[in-house]
Amino acid sequence: PLTGQMRPLRASRIQEKQKSCGMRLVMESALTARDRVGVQDFVLLENYNSEAAFIENLRRRFRENLIYTYIGSVLVSVNPYKELEIYSKPQMERYRGVSFYEISPHIYAVSDNTYRAMRTERKDQCILISGESGAGKTEASKKILLYYAVTCPTNDHMAALGDRLLQSNPVLEAFGNAKTLRNDNSSRFGKYMDVQFDFRGAPVGGHILNYLLEKSRVVHQNHGERNFHIFYQLLDGGEDDLLITLDLERNPQKYQYLVKGNCPRLSSVSDKNNWKVVMKALPVIGFTEEEVQKLLNIIASVLHLGNTQFGEGEEGETYITTETQIHHLSKLMGVDGSALGEALTHKKLTAKGEEMISPLSFEQALSARDALAKAVYGRTFTWLVEKINQSLALKVHSKGSSVIGLLDIYGFEVLQHNSFEQFCINYCNEKLQQLFIELTLRSEQEEYETEGIAWETVQYFDNKIICDLIEEKHKGIISILDEECLRPGETCDVSFLEKLEDALGGHPHFVTHKLANGKTRRVMSREEFRLLHYAGEVNYNVNGFLDKNNDSLNRNLKEVMCQSDNQILQHCFRREEVIDQKRPEMAATQFKNSLMKLMEILMSKEPSYVRCIKPNDAKQPGRFDEVLVRHQVKYLGLMENLRVRRAGFAYRRRFEAFLQRYKPLCPETWPNWHGRLSDGVSTLVSHLGYKPEEYKLGRSKIFIRFPKTLFTTEDALEAKKPEIGCLGVLYMHVCVCVVIVIQSGWRGMKARRRAKRRRQAAELIRRFIKGFIYRHEEYCPENEYFLDHVRYSFLKNLRQNLPKSVLDKNWPTPPPLVAEASEHLRRMHMRNMTLKYCRRVQPEWKKQMMQKVEASKIFKDQKDSYPQSVGRLFLDSRLEREQINLKVVQTLGNDKVQYGVSVIKYDRRGFKPRPRQLLLTNTFAVLVDRTKIKQRMDYSAMRGISVSSLSDGVFVVHMPSEDNKQKGDVVLHCSHVIELVTKLAMMANKVSYVNISPGSIRFAVARGKEGIIDFVRGSELKVAKGKRGHLLVVSQRLY
Repeated sequence: PLTGQMRPLRASRIQEKQKSCGMRLVMESALTARDRVGVQDFVLLENYNSEAAFIENLRRRFRENLIYTYIGSVLVSVNPYKELEIYSKPQMERYRGVSFYEISPHIYAVSDNTYRAMRTERKDQCILISGESGAGKTEASKKILLYYAVTCPTNDHMAALGDRLLQSNPVLEAFGNAKTLRNDNSSRFGKYMDVQFDFRGAPVGGHILNYLLEKSRVVHQNHGERNFHIFYQLLDGGEDDLLITLDLERNPQKYQYLVKGNCPRLSSVSDKNNWKVVMKALPVIGFTEEEVQKLLNIIASVLHLGNTQFGEGEEGETYITTETQIHHLSKLMGVDGSALGEALTHKKLTAKGEEMISPLSFEQALSARDALAKAVYGRTFTWLVEKINQSLALKVHSKGSSVIGLLDIYGFEVLQHNSFEQFCINYCNEKLQQLFIELTLRSEQEEYETEGIAWETVQYFDNKIICDLIEEKHKGIISILDEECLRPGETCDVSFLEKLEDALGGHPHFVTHKLANGKTRRVMSREEFRLLHYAGEVNYNVNGFLDKNNDSLNRNLKEVMCQSDNQILQHCFRREEVIDQKRPEMAATQFKNSLMKLMEILMSKEPSYVRCIKPNDAKQPGRFDEVLVRHQVKYLGLMENLRVRRAGFAYRRRFEAFLQRYKPLCPETWPNWHGRLSDGVSTLVSHLGYKPEEYKLGRSKIFIRFPKTLFTTEDALEAKKPEIGCLGVLYMHVCVCVVIVIQSGWRGMKARRRAKRRRQAAELIRRFIKGFIYRHEEYCPENEYFLDHVRYSFLKNLRQNLPKSVLDKNWPTPPPLVAEASEHLRRMHMRNMTLKYCRRVQPEWKKQMMQKVEASKIFKDQKDSYPQSVGRLFLDSRLEREQINLKVVQTLGNDKVQYGVSVIKYDRRGFKPRPRQLLLTNTFAVLVDRTKIKQRMDYSAMRGISVSSLSDGVFVVHMPSEDNKQKGDVVLHCSHVIELVTKLAMMANKVSYVNISPGSIRFAVARGKEGIIDFVRGSELKVAKGKRGHLLVVSQRLY
């Protein structure tokens, strides 16, 4: 329905709508410019088996600053090495909520598609980012996190979490990234991050897993490379006072661990600025000042370890020549300096249950020093990740929460010299490729089955044979490596290679110099073995394999670290590690196990993929190195991926999108199709002359096998556009005329409604004024509306302002017309509230209130201490059951004690005070001295109770003196006199017999004799025998 005021529809608004539609259909629109900018999806390449065509398409798009291209649902990203205006907030909004293929390829499209799949399907998702160092993996993960931080629902808590997620990046980069020959900010560890979302789609938590930190970089860097960023940032950006505290100098050339790469400065990076960023980020993600200082102490201690030098004595013994460095290490690490020096030059051995200390050779001491530096830095990095995880952890478990995982991991590496690290990295990529092919095929098969299209078997290279070669139990390379590391006796890297040749000699994907043919031997060293990976051949040099796999630290060094005063090192080096005799897992096995867990995580999620490519090694914008790009296309397995994706149909689109775009090409579907969508698409493709082998219709999508079919259709649409444009102008003119007619009719109807409302309002005002004039007359047609309105207004006001409790005596003032009715309503309402209140009162509370009412009748405005007693509850008894002697209870028999209290009894002669218990039963009261009942007072014989008007606790129970059983009047003192007298009067039914005397009380001493108690005010309570034989009670003044 039309609502509100309608404005004329201008041509600008129609153009705006057309522009919006055009934006949504840009994916297919770009096909007309494919000769210049290439295709946006490699699946649409005609010659999809040609690597040259693949790379040429990448080149065309890169030349036009179009760095993103799809392979089906996989995003290929080329690093532009410059800032592009495609990451602004408007760009984020452009991709938000838009179907994946309806808009040009972008990292935001993958991010949004993953997010919407998580929300709609309620299934965990993950995004796998891979590529060479310098290809832009870290930047891609940053862009994804930024997209979620900006576009997801948020509040103050979630905004703080978003800040912590974003601020964790510079911290991890400082401690885990370094300058390499290929990249100035290369991640030297693998990272998997889970971002947790609640049922509303807002980020509520996060968790990071790290893999295979390149610890060897701490002690050695290739020429032209640097150590981890944090060392240079500390020296360049740290304040002078901080460096003095850490015993450091600003010059990196002073430190052995920083000079091996001969690259202390970077032109593209400001270490000083990055230091400031890291120092601002640490408090945001939950680091205290003390933790930051402890962390920096460890970083400085690694540098001092590198400067620790050794000498060799005449008898071959090793000693430390730089005692200053040991002093610095002792202070920064919080360890005993002499114990550290001893542990660096000696090792502890255990043989047949006995411990022996053996000196280290010069080379062994250097290795022990480097091993300690690597262990300290590696474990500190693990602690750092755990600390960040604590900051990102989900504080309160949220029902319906989902997860999006981000895997930023090293791509396939083939260097001039490949070692243990490259072996692990490439093994990881083999596993990811295996997972990728498996999940891609499964996704394709599921889509075909959903759409009811027959699945066609896809031929592809299954790299399981390579994964088994590396990881198979007892037979794989990792198992053989572990076995050689654990073997007693002399072991070396060459013996490991020989064992590989014996065990794997006949494997088709394993070659060594000994096993190779003559041609291969010329390019292979005798210390290398070659693996034929899915992406190509890689030669690995075995030198250092055993040491890096052992990754062991002398036991006595661990013992020294366990005793550190630094809380971070205490966490990193557990005492249990020294006590436990079990040998820890080797580095390769640890990596294999963590990789298996990662595979389990990824298999449980729906994956999306981002493949990053760097266009040149010089990091220059606009330069496209075809050889380098071909190398990466091969090692990323992109051609294999494309072949799997193209094994079936090249293009697929939902019926509504396909029909909406191409309906102008068929007279039966233009301008609108009113039947079933599948029938409309079938009519359209029949008109276009599609052959049966060129397409298939699923349940909700059309599948087109050949790109050429789609290109022909798109070209026909481009030729049709001038004709559609003329029809569009005519259609727009007709629409404008129709809109004007509708607007005219709508305005007329609104004007008539407005006039009618004005007439009704004027009539109402006249009736109201006339009723006000006749308001004092009897009810008649002239005043009936006004009087009814007065009654209605009063009742409406009364309904909103009724008293809420029996103590609230407020009542709206009624007009004279309804005064009598108002009074009736007030009484009814009060009676109703009182009835409701009484029904809610519990029996115990009712008893309490009855006693309080009686106390009020007796003492209100009569006794000074009464106001203080009002707010105190009367107890059922002031004596516990254990305080009443069992013999007394047995003497009372069936007369149960209803109330008991401790009192002081004053003798009638001499007024000597005696502690007693006063017990009340239903028919009498008794005074008890321990186990003996001293006096029984029957309620029926009681003559009265006398108390003073002051704040004292003295009272007299008047009993007949003629009756020997009753023994006469009793003078008592009790701290709870109001409570006691009230209960006694109620039980004896003698409330009216309570006498309150202002000055003195007379009581019977014996037959015919009287005693007197005088009451006066004083500074403190006092009871004593006064002048003339009276009992004097001094009562404390109450202010």
